[in-house]
Amino acid sequence: MTILLLGSGGREHALAWKILQSPQCTKLLVAPGNAGTGRIAINVEVKPTDFEAIKKLVLHEKVELVVVGPEDPLVAGIYDYFQNESDLKTIPVIGPSKAGAQLEGSKEFAKKFMVKYQIPTAAYDSFTKESVEDGCQFLESLSPPYVLKADGLAAGKGVLIIEDLEEAKSELRNMLIDEKFGQASSKVVIEEFLDGIEMSCFVLTDGENYKILPTAKDYKRIGEGDTGLNTGGMGAVSPVPFADAVFMDKIEQRIVLPTINGLKAEGISYKGFIFIGLIKVKGEPMVIEYNVRMGDPETEVVIPRLKSDLVDLFDAVAKGKLHEVNLEIDERAATTVMVVSGGYPEQYENGKEIHGLENVTDSIVFHAGTKTHDGKVVSNGGRVLAVTSFGNSFQEAVKKSYQNIDKLHFDTMYYRKDIGFDLLV
Repeated sequence: MTILLLGSGGREHALAWKILQSPQCTKLLVAPGNAGTGRIAINVEVKPTDFEAIKKLVLHEKVELVVVGPEDPLVAGIYDYFQNESDLKTIPVIGPSKAGAQLEGSKEFAKKFMVKYQIPTAAYDSFTKESVEDGCQFLESLSPPYVLKADGLAAGKGVLIIEDLEEAKSELRNMLIDEKFGQASSKVVIEEFLDGIEMSCFVLTDGENYKILPTAKDYKRIGEGDTGLNTGGMGAVSPVPFADAVFMDKIEQRIVLPTINGLKAEGISYKGFIFIGLIKVKGEPMVIEYNVRMGDPETEVVIPRLKSDLVDLFDAVAKGKLHEVNLEIDERAATTVMVVSGGYPEQYENGKEIHGLENVTDSIVFHAGTKTHDGKVVSNGGRVLAVTSFGNSFQEAVKKSYQNIDKLHFDTMYYRKDIGFDLLV
């Protein structure tokens, strides 16, 4: 079948790499893709949120399956768009409806959903420009650090964790009144701070049945030891060593099942991935946030560990028969290390030629922010490459990633040298 994959990052390169291993896939289009996807599939200059252009492409290329990588088209309602177009509605879209995408599109919606379905999460309240002073009073009722979250999509950067009360009040005003994150922070959710170690749980569902994919832990801060500014993610490890069978059972019974059942109870159509950002607090799992797609860079360690045919899984999701497909997982550990542009997540330069890709052995290089220019691969984003490796332990895997990063070079390149540091216990 001809498959269309939407997106342009490391997540999409990893998904493309896996989709192409399926004998079911005869042609893969990636819109818009990057230099990495362009080497293995056909890139098409179409924006994932340009639904009219996507429709033309799908009909012209006789696309039989659409896989949505990033959150923006999901929150904008691409699933509903296909359902409402007579010549598109028979084409499966892997991703939730617009209503389901609110789990990521609105922090307030997600928190209300969790409270309603008794899914463990931090205490919270939400505020707007009109109630900013009430928000400041609410901050006074909490103990530091203070957690401020832009309600809408802010490219993974809309969460602030602040130690000082006056600074937290100032940032709340900055977000609501000065629109620090634009429309995304027209409403701000304030949460109590949860102290523990974080991890990610990934679920694939057809709306009725579900499969829990391999766990992962990502590293958001730019600096070693989890210091500095938040990024889209600097690396990831899978599986998570502390997520043993007992802990995973708690996650399934207290979080995954109530989430799936809650979506059904709300009458929400959901055929796709659910990312559950978790924190282990005193041995118990609690939800920090939902995403309605695979995380990045976690995809670059989760997807390579799937032994099952990914297109078979997507086909089963589309047909509501996910329970009929076995999910096989590679027992080995996988790690990925993100190589980024100097200056990221603030100002950085694009167009730096990348050298050494042909020298990488025993690792997979997924392109995150790259493009081809005059036949050369150049940087085209803050996060540029994700170097993924397997090992019998995550320590063995991450060592391979670092050995291969040593073979790569572009001007100002930077990466964290401590991925997995907090798991060494």
